[in-house]
Amino acid sequence: MSKKVTLTINGSRFDIDLEDGFAGYMDNELDKEFNIHGNNDIKSLLQAYIKKNYELYEAKQKLKETLKKI
Repeated sequence: MSKKVTLTINGSRFDIDLEDGFAGYMDNELDKEFNIHGNNDIKSLLQAYIKKNYELYEAKQKLKETLKKI
């Protein structure tokens, strides 16, 4: 099954169909970064994108350190 997640950015509404389990996760993540009941500007989108990429960078660095120990 899929679930629809909706986000409004710069006055445009985006409906995204996601798998149920992932949709629940995304609901929580979007709620942390965006106003899920109102409009969001492009600056908010860019900030969230940079933040998530930094989190990914940190996770990859930790993974590399762990693999070196093994």
